[in-house]
Amino acid sequence: MKILILCTGNSCRSQMAHGFLQSFDSSLIVRSAGTEASGHLNPKAVEVMKEIDIDISHHTSDSVDLYLGEEWDYVITVCGGANEACPAFTGKVKHRVHMGFDDPSHAVGTPEFIQGEYIRVRNGIREGFLKFYNEQIKQAQ
Repeated sequence: MKILILCTGNSCRSQMAHGFLQSFDSSLIVRSAGTEASGHLNPKAVEVMKEIDIDISHHTSDSVDLYLGEEWDYVITVCGGANEACPAFTGKVKHRVHMGFDDPSHAVGTPEFIQGEYIRVRNGIREGFLKFYNEQIKQAQ
Protein backbone atom coordinates (compact mmCIF):
# COMPACT_ATOMS: atom_id res chain seq x y z
CA MET A 1 0.00 0.00 0.00
CA LYS A 2 1.37 3.41 -1.02
CA ILE A 3 0.52 6.53 0.97
CA LEU A 4 1.60 10.11 0.28
CA ILE A 5 1.15 12.74 2.98
CA LEU A 6 1.05 16.35 1.80
CA CYS A 7 1.34 19.77 3.35
CA THR A 8 2.89 23.04 2.34
CA GLY A 9 6.41 23.00 3.82
CA ASN A 10 6.93 19.26 4.47
CA SER A 11 8.96 20.01 7.58
CA CYS A 12 6.65 19.29 10.54
CA ARG A 13 3.10 17.86 10.44
CA SER A 14 3.49 15.70 7.34
CA GLN A 15 6.79 14.42 8.71
CA MET A 16 5.19 13.46 12.03
CA ALA A 17 2.32 11.71 10.23
CA HIS A 18 4.82 9.89 8.02
CA GLY A 19 6.69 8.71 11.13
CA PHE A 20 3.52 7.50 12.83
CA LEU A 21 2.20 5.55 9.84
CA GLN A 22 5.56 3.88 9.31
CA SER A 23 5.69 2.98 13.02
CA PHE A 24 2.22 1.40 12.85
CA ASP A 25 3.16 -0.81 9.89
CA SER A 26 6.65 -1.00 8.40
CA SER A 27 5.32 -2.75 5.28
CA LEU A 28 3.55 0.44 4.16
CA ILE A 29 5.24 2.60 1.56
CA VAL A 30 4.89 6.06 3.06
CA ARG A 31 6.24 9.30 1.63
CA SER A 32 5.65 12.91 2.57
CA ALA A 33 6.02 16.01 0.44
CA GLY A 34 5.17 19.67 0.23
CA THR A 35 4.04 22.11 -2.41
CA GLU A 36 6.64 24.54 -1.09
CA ALA A 37 9.04 22.06 0.54
CA SER A 38 11.33 23.83 2.98
CA GLY A 39 14.24 21.48 2.30
CA HIS A 40 14.75 20.77 6.00
CA LEU A 41 13.00 19.18 8.95
CA ASN A 42 11.64 21.25 11.80
CA PRO A 43 13.99 20.50 14.74
CA LYS A 44 11.14 20.69 17.31
CA ALA A 45 9.14 18.14 15.30
CA VAL A 46 12.13 15.79 15.31
CA GLU A 47 12.57 16.37 19.05
CA VAL A 48 8.96 15.66 20.09
CA MET A 49 8.85 12.53 17.93
CA LYS A 50 12.11 11.28 19.44
CA GLU A 51 10.52 11.70 22.90
CA ILE A 52 8.14 8.87 21.98
CA ASP A 53 10.84 6.76 20.31
CA ILE A 54 10.04 7.57 16.69
CA ASP A 55 13.09 8.82 14.81
CA ILE A 56 12.24 11.01 11.83
CA SER A 57 15.66 12.71 11.69
CA HIS A 58 16.57 10.74 8.55
CA HIS A 59 13.51 11.98 6.62
CA THR A 60 13.94 14.52 3.84
CA SER A 61 11.77 17.50 2.98
CA ASP A 62 10.73 16.84 -0.62
CA SER A 63 8.74 18.62 -3.28
CA VAL A 64 5.47 17.03 -4.34
CA ASP A 65 6.81 17.20 -7.90
CA LEU A 66 8.92 14.12 -7.15
CA TYR A 67 5.77 12.02 -6.78
CA LEU A 68 3.40 13.31 -9.47
CA GLY A 69 4.15 10.46 -11.88
CA GLU A 70 3.40 7.71 -9.36
CA GLU A 71 0.15 5.98 -8.44
CA TRP A 72 -1.00 6.22 -4.82
CA ASP A 73 -3.55 4.31 -2.79
CA TYR A 74 -4.01 7.31 -0.50
CA VAL A 75 -3.00 10.95 -0.65
CA ILE A 76 -3.60 12.64 2.70
CA THR A 77 -3.41 16.39 3.28
CA VAL A 78 -2.63 17.60 6.80
CA CYS A 79 -2.77 21.40 6.56
CA GLY A 80 -4.96 23.00 9.16
CA GLY A 81 -6.24 26.49 9.77
CA ALA A 82 -8.34 28.76 7.61
CA ASN A 83 -5.27 30.78 6.62
CA GLU A 84 -3.63 27.77 5.05
CA ALA A 85 -4.38 26.39 1.61
CA CYS A 86 -4.12 22.62 1.28
CA PRO A 87 -2.08 21.47 -1.67
CA ALA A 88 -3.81 19.71 -4.53
CA PHE A 89 -2.39 16.52 -5.97
CA THR A 90 -3.06 15.94 -9.64
CA GLY A 91 -1.50 12.47 -9.88
CA LYS A 92 -3.21 9.08 -9.94
CA VAL A 93 -4.88 8.55 -6.58
CA LYS A 94 -7.39 5.92 -5.43
CA HIS A 95 -8.42 7.80 -2.26
CA ARG A 96 -7.98 11.42 -1.17
CA VAL A 97 -8.26 12.18 2.54
CA HIS A 98 -7.95 15.41 4.50
CA MET A 99 -7.00 15.53 8.18
CA GLY A 100 -6.29 19.09 9.26
CA PHE A 101 -3.89 19.91 12.08
CA ASP A 102 -2.65 23.24 13.43
CA ASP A 103 0.91 24.18 12.49
CA PRO A 104 2.89 24.26 15.77
CA SER A 105 5.70 26.16 14.06
CA HIS A 106 3.44 29.23 14.17
CA ALA A 107 3.05 29.05 17.96
CA VAL A 108 4.14 32.19 19.80
CA GLY A 109 4.83 32.46 23.51
CA THR A 110 7.05 31.03 26.18
CA PRO A 111 9.30 28.07 25.37
CA GLU A 112 7.02 25.93 27.55
CA PHE A 113 3.91 27.00 25.61
CA ILE A 114 5.59 26.37 22.25
CA GLN A 115 6.79 22.93 23.41
CA GLY A 116 3.25 22.17 24.57
CA GLU A 117 1.86 23.10 21.15
CA TYR A 118 4.25 20.69 19.41
CA ILE A 119 3.24 17.94 21.81
CA ARG A 120 -0.48 18.73 21.41
CA VAL A 121 -0.25 18.61 17.61
CA ARG A 122 1.94 15.48 17.69
CA ASN A 123 -0.61 13.70 19.89
CA GLY A 124 -3.46 14.81 17.63
CA ILE A 125 -1.65 13.50 14.58
CA ARG A 126 -1.00 10.17 16.33
CA GLU A 127 -4.67 9.86 17.28
CA GLY A 128 -5.94 10.80 13.82
CA PHE A 129 -3.55 8.56 11.92
CA LEU A 130 -4.02 5.60 14.25
CA LYS A 131 -7.77 5.83 13.67
CA PHE A 132 -7.17 6.12 9.91
CA TYR A 133 -4.80 3.14 9.99
CA ASN A 134 -7.21 0.95 11.98
CA GLU A 135 -10.34 1.91 10.01
CA GLN A 136 -8.95 2.22 6.47
CA ILE A 137 -5.58 0.55 6.01
CA LYS A 138 -6.05 -2.59 8.11
CA GLN A 139 -9.49 -3.15 6.58
CA ALA A 140 -8.06 -2.97 3.05
CA GLN A 141 -5.18 -5.38 3.64
